[in-house]
This record gives sequence, structure tokens and C-alpha cells, in this order.
Amino acid sequence: METTTITKETIMQALKPIQDPELSISIVDLGLIYSVDVQPDSKKIIVEMTLTSPGCPVGPQLMAAVHTKAAGIPGIEDAEVKLVWTPKWDPKTMASEEAKDQLGIF
Repeated sequence: METTTITKETIMQALKPIQDPELSISIVDLGLIYSVDVQPDSKKIIVEMTLTSPGCPVGPQLMAAVHTKAAGIPGIEDAEVKLVWTPKWDPKTMASEEAKDQLGIF
């Protein structure tokens, strides 16, 4: 049986299709995924993410989408999604160049 090594990059690629419904931009490109921790040998990952604002009305749906995608990665048995507010999300420094272009940030 072939085993696939789960890396942060693998997980980020899996999460990239998830879009912020208000902005229609990938949450990965927006910089909303702060960290991905792959637990050694436990087949568990922990994703720390934030939202564009504390009052984001779709926060629970985005967190559920991240959990579903992360848990669906082959070889992952458990995925935990933690919502964090520190550091405060700043699209000027955290978003990808592509996302900044879409947001009109130059």
C-alpha cells in the first residue's frame, strides 16, 4: 500500500477552491488560512484560520467547508479547524498579489 505524505502545501491546495462568498476570492489567496499543522503519524491536521471580520455572517459555513475539505484529504483521519483573531487579518500584507489585484489594493 502506497502512502502519501501530507504536507502543508497539499492541504493548502485542497483548501484553495474554497471562496469567500462575499468577495468571490479563494480564502487561501486572501490569507485567511494562518497555519496548518500536520501531526506526526497521527493522521490529524489542525488548521488555524481567521475571517475577514469578526461579524462575518458566513464564518460558520467557511469553517465547515475548511473542515470538510481537510478531512476529505486521503490519509487524513481527523481535521480540526480553529478560529483565531490574532494577528488581525490585513489584506495589504496577507493576501496574494492576485487577490490584491481583485480587491483593488495596489
